[in-house]
Amino acid sequence: MLTRRQAAIRLDIPLEMAQRHGIPSSIAEDAVAALETDPPAWLVQSRANRPAGGRPVWVRLECVVCGLVEWERPKKWWPELMAVVCDRHDPSEAPRPAAGTVRAEIDGIGVRFVGLVDSPA
Repeated sequence: MLTRRQAAIRLDIPLEMAQRHGIPSSIAEDAVAALETDPPAWLVQSRANRPAGGRPVWVRLECVVCGLVEWERPKKWWPELMAVVCDRHDPSEAPRPAAGTVRAEIDGIGVRFVGLVDSPA
């Protein structure tokens, strides 16, 4: 069984859309697979309305130190992230920035991550 959130991630739709179109709070994996294989009109329309190269609905955040994974809806204010580090680690534990770059730490990426942004010095 999958949660509604897990189903929304798999279908690449917002959680609100999943709820609005009747995806229950708990759904069988084969039911989600059926929606992927034979999408209803609302899902086809949702996918068709997305601009090519636009912002994704969900982003997979993975800590570069321990591999902890979290799926989040990306925010408009998020810069281009080089990497993320979870709250179990200090950002200094991440791989060093490339020579000639300066690293900035961005708090508030997802629930428990710090984003790392490397830019030319």
